[in-house]
Formats: sequence, C-alpha cells, structure tokens
Amino acid sequence: MDENKNDIPESAWWDAVRPARRTSDEVKIGPVMIGGTNPVAVQSMTDRNTNDTDACIEQITRIRKAGGRIVRLTTQGMREAENMRIIAGRVREEMPDVALVADVHFIPQVAYAVADHVDKVRINPGNYNDKGGSFDALLKKCRRLGVALRIGVNHGSLSEKMVTLYGDTPRGMVESAMEFLRECRRAGFGDVVISMKSSNTRVMVHAYRMLVAAMYAEGMRYPLHLGVTEAGNGMEGRIKSAVGIGALMNDGVGDTIRVSLTEPPENEIPVAEALADYFAGRYSHGSETNDVRQEAAGLFSPFEYRRRETTREGNIGGGQPPVLYSELDERQMQSLRNGGIAEITAEGDDPVAIWRSALAEAARHGDRRPVILHRRYDETDSMTVALHAAADFGVMFIDGLADGIHIESPCGTETNDHIALDILQAARARMSKTEFISCPGCGRTLYSLHDTINTVKARMSHLKGLKIGIMGCIVNGPGEMADADYGYVGAAPGRISLYRGRELVRRNIPQEEALDTLIELIKADGRWTEPE
Repeated sequence: MDENKNDIPESAWWDAVRPARRTSDEVKIGPVMIGGTNPVAVQSMTDRNTNDTDACIEQITRIRKAGGRIVRLTTQGMREAENMRIIAGRVREEMPDVALVADVHFIPQVAYAVADHVDKVRINPGNYNDKGGSFDALLKKCRRLGVALRIGVNHGSLSEKMVTLYGDTPRGMVESAMEFLRECRRAGFGDVVISMKSSNTRVMVHAYRMLVAAMYAEGMRYPLHLGVTEAGNGMEGRIKSAVGIGALMNDGVGDTIRVSLTEPPENEIPVAEALADYFAGRYSHGSETNDVRQEAAGLFSPFEYRRRETTREGNIGGGQPPVLYSELDERQMQSLRNGGIAEITAEGDDPVAIWRSALAEAARHGDRRPVILHRRYDETDSMTVALHAAADFGVMFIDGLADGIHIESPCGTETNDHIALDILQAARARMSKTEFISCPGCGRTLYSLHDTINTVKARMSHLKGLKIGIMGCIVNGPGEMADADYGYVGAAPGRISLYRGRELVRRNIPQEEALDTLIELIKADGRWTEPE
C-alpha cells in the first residue's frame, strides 16, 4: 500500500447492512482454539509481578474461575522469562485448559527465551527491534515449538519510522502490523493473531477496519484480538469497551476479546463474555435490495469519521453534538410528531442493521432530516442495559450517522440518560464530563493503580470535558495517554511523573504530592473549576 488510503478497498470485505462474520484462519493457543468457526474467546491479564509465582498463580486461578482460558503475563526481562517456566509448569498441572501468553516489549532476546515456556508470545511492533535477536529466529522457534504469536499494535507506541511516514494515525498502525505480517507469510508462519488497540474508540475501530481490508487485499485471514486500551473502571469503563468492541463485532470482526478495566482482572471476564454472547449467532445476510446495500455502503467511511449531513432543527442536526431524547423541547417534540425530525426504532436482535437500512432508504430519497435512534431494552439490570446499548448505539455514533439517542428500559429515564451520555462520550460524539484514560495495570505497575484512579476521580470528576490519563508505568503510558489533556504516570516505586499532553512537566515526584501537584498544574493552565 502507498500513502493514498484509497488503495485500501472499502467495501470488498463486508456488507454495510448485515455483515457476515469475517472468515479467519484457525489458530491454536495451547489448549484453546480461536478463529475459524470457534466461538469468540475471552481473556485477561494478570497485574502481579511475574517474579511472584504464588501471586500470579492465585490471580490466574481467579481468572479461570471467572471463565477466562487465555491469560497474559508481562515479561519485561530475562528474569521474568525464566520464572514463566515455573508458572507454566504449575498452570499446566493445576489448570491444563488455560493458555499462557507472554507480553514482551523492547527486548527480542526475552521473546525468544520465553517462547520455550508459553503458548503465545505477544510483541509490539512499535518498540520491538532486532538488536540482539531477529524476528525470523523467533518465528522459526515458535513454529518448531507450536507457539502462537500476537502482533499487538498500540496507537500510543508506533515506531518513529511509522509516525514519520504516516503520522500518529490508524494508517500508521496498519502499516506497522502489515510489515510484520508480511514477514510472517514469507517465513511460512501462520499461527498469528493481530490487535490494533487504542484508548480512542474511533481510532481503534478505523484501524481494525483498515487492517481487515488491507489483509483482504493481500489474501490474509489472520484472526483478530479486540480491545480498547485504558478503558477505565466502573460503568464508564464497561461502556467504553462495549462501544469499541461492539462496533467491530457489529461488522462481523473479532475472534477473541479482552476488556481492559482498572479493576481486578477477573472482573473483565463477565463483561467480555456478555459481549461475546450478545453477538453470538447474529451474523446473517438480510433481505435488503442491492440498491439499499449500495446506499448503505455510501453512508459513511469505515476508515475515517464523517458526519452524516442533516438539516438543523433547533439544537439538533446540522452537525451539532447529538442530543438525548429527554432534552428535546416542546417545539422539537412537535417537529418530531409532525415528521420534521425522524426517530428510527429498532426491535429484534440486529438493531444496527435496521438503523443502517433505514438511513440508506432515507439517503435514496434525499431525506436529510435529523435522526434520533431509539431502542428499548427489557433487562432490569442497569449494567446489562449499558453493555447492550453501548454495543448497539456506539457504532452509529462512531460512524457519524445519528443526531440523537433514545434509550428506554425499566431502569428509568435518569439511568438511561446517564448511559446514553457515556455512550456518546465513548464514541467521541459528545463530551459531557471528565474522561479518565486509565490502564488496567500489569506486573510493571509501580503504584496502587486501582486505589489511585478512585482517588483521582473523587477530586476531578467535575471537570467537564477534560481527559485525564492515569497510567501504571512508562512502557506505553505517555504514548497511550497522548489523547489526554493531562497525565499521571508511574515513574518508579512510589514516584509519579506528570504530563501536559505529551509534554513531561514534572518528573519523578513523590506519589503523596502528585495529585495536589496535578491539580495546581490544571489551575495554572486556567482549566480548573471548583465543584458545585
């Protein structure tokens, strides 16, 4: 591919109305099979020091009891690689149906060494280099041992070469992955899984779609691991993950998923399972005419954000931020009743197909009225409603197709509206409160991440529209939180560095001073408001 994004076919690999599940190759990860016709697998990652065998085994056990059969552990050095031998021995004896994955950054020798002990090795093309060890040698060893490989691209850690050529963009992420995938194919190595993660759901969705199209153009069918990095915690973190993962699963994309929450890792599994179950069996082609399919394919670009053009009716439509149904005034309600504003209600198990099809019909007739999307959920549990609604509505706002959102459920209007606002924020369609970009933690984490995010939230949740990054270490921290206005990053045990965007402004300060110092920085920038 050259720098012209138009050389990537936009519609050759999917049906814009009712996508079929993408065909991928089957890959064996120890005792777990993914891709092909296998159900979507769920997984998590430990947040304990990989040299602490008992702590890691205890956490792997909890993840397994929750239903996760693929578990990743950070492996930052040779000492950790050697201890993976001990951990693997215990796991294979005590939990033989669990697949172990080593997460390696920077050091090829570590990836090569740990391949002796695990079922899959994850490398990051953005910081993997050939100093002291070649990629080809790793592939030969993995093939000989039957070890799979994950090529895990992170938006925040693209190589200098890719950033120079393509910028900090989804296209740079795709080129980074394709460079390594072509090496895998040249070497005849097929047990490969790919991920394209970002904390920005738009970037994440566009990157995965672009990668699928690029692989399709070159005859590649490697399975995909889905995830939104640094999603946060609580309902917000679950909604953000469901928006990004759900958008791609609506497209028929995804073979294994991980929900990255700043919580104990076993908490991630029920969320991932709920998303996998929600989409199981959904994919089938509908009865839309070819004209509708063609019009639907032209509604949006799968590779970049493009807002659907609509007329303006008060504060709805005309490119304004999407509104909640409950925010409509009497004049707008009258316009809705009279047909000046359209509301598209989706019932059944494939709401996105209904919404896309209706919008395609509208486009065929030149209908540019602002559109409110509506769906009712019968579940009484607010978290279930939040996950399902995020998985349904999120992709429509990532693709710029709607002007309003109307969620109904037994949970009540206030709860439904909170969920709707979180969906719009996660889709980058409307910012209504502080966004916290926080990593889930791993064995590299240098402070109590779970406690810290709750403390930071308690002090800063009132800062409407600001994005605050809370990162466990510097491996991906500064890059992954590049979308944030301010960052709080572990620098050493008990020490924190503070960032303004990508700029390091305070280095290695005591953690007990860090939050107050960050608040003073925000105040000095004139971006602080006192809580009401």
